[in-house]
Amino acid sequence: MESPAEIDGTPPIRLVVSDDLGRSRATVCFRLLLAIPHLLWVSIWGLLALLVAVVMWFAILFTARSPRGLHDFVARFLRYATHVNAYVFLAANPFPGFAGDPGTYPVDLEIEGPTRQSRLKALFRIVLALPALLLASALSGPGSAGAFNGYVLTVLATVAFLGWFAALVRARMPEGLRDLGTYAIGYGAQTTGYVLLLTDRYPDSSPARVRPAQALPAHPVRLSLADELRRSRFVTLFRLLLAFPHLVWVSLWSVPATVAVVIGWVATLVTGRLPQALHRFLAAYVRYWSHLTLFLTLVGGPFPGFTGAPGRYPVDIEIDPAMQQGRWSVLFRGVLAIPALMIAGALSAVLFVVAVLGWLAALVLGRMPHGLRDIGATSTRYQAQAYAYLALLTPRYPYSCPAVAAPPEPVEEESPFALPPEPEPSAA
Repeated sequence: MESPAEIDGTPPIRLVVSDDLGRSRATVCFRLLLAIPHLLWVSIWGLLALLVAVVMWFAILFTARSPRGLHDFVARFLRYATHVNAYVFLAANPFPGFAGDPGTYPVDLEIEGPTRQSRLKALFRIVLALPALLLASALSGPGSAGAFNGYVLTVLATVAFLGWFAALVRARMPEGLRDLGTYAIGYGAQTTGYVLLLTDRYPDSSPARVRPAQALPAHPVRLSLADELRRSRFVTLFRLLLAFPHLVWVSLWSVPATVAVVIGWVATLVTGRLPQALHRFLAAYVRYWSHLTLFLTLVGGPFPGFTGAPGRYPVDIEIDPAMQQGRWSVLFRGVLAIPALMIAGALSAVLFVVAVLGWLAALVLGRMPHGLRDIGATSTRYQAQAYAYLALLTPRYPYSCPAVAAPPEPVEEESPFALPPEPEPSAA
């Protein structure tokens, strides 16, 4: 019998977020100390789950299906590890339980029951999982289901570090940071569930598939995505060689762009607005840098131009005209941009993994995987927002939610029994 995930295409391991962003300053301050019992228990349970997964591996090889009891044991561990991850990395606030019960935590997992799996995929599961594990490591660190996997400068660790300060000051987790952290946790959970044989559906790195309907407010620096996924194998094979003129050109352009930022900083302090000529020059530089990044990482397919002109690349960065800015925020712009630059730096590791995996996939398949393209595009969008903020192109702070686009507004369905509206009275 097919599961609902197999019928409608939804992932068999789904992240559910009902967090209200409120954080207790006391528990945030001592979060790691409070989490010690969970860190010990999740390590012990994780070893048991790994042993059970080995038994499931043999069962799938012989019967093409894992026993219900073993599947539920591993699924409960994965759900519990997700609760602990969310607590440790400030993606949720309440102290989690120790049993991994479904529906008991603001960052939760819905996991389908055991279904028929391919014996061949199970036989080579570890090898097949290597690309997903590589991306999960860049997002949340090695051992994606473990509770303390962000000890290196990963996206999840950076989110937790910045969120810790924000929550202490505001008693609230910034929504963009929370959404980026839950994306990293959700993709790590999908990858771990795949490795532990809960499903043979490959992890999907598209943000809309990890956690649907994420909020994405309007921003003066936006992503325009109109690229198809097909990639020329020839252009893919020699991509770095083809990009060499661009690498030289962007290095040369960076010198006057740096000077323009300094001049623009002084001018904006005096007038409260970046001069239009400097805005056009710096916007073209940020856009060109983004086009080159997209080309190098295979997120964008065609060879980019050298001018950073708007609308000339299928994955584009749209930048609004210059606007009025507060002088205090301009004065301290270099300091205020540090958190955004930290996230942009962590996302650089994600883009590197996207480039490596996308290069291999494009050579074999002649196309860029949809999930890799999406997370690469959103990472580049955030970096463009961060650099635009630093260069005074916009006073709006970068927004770290990894969604490609805002979900469509719900349309209220009209009742078929509704009466037609009365005609308006004539103006005569």
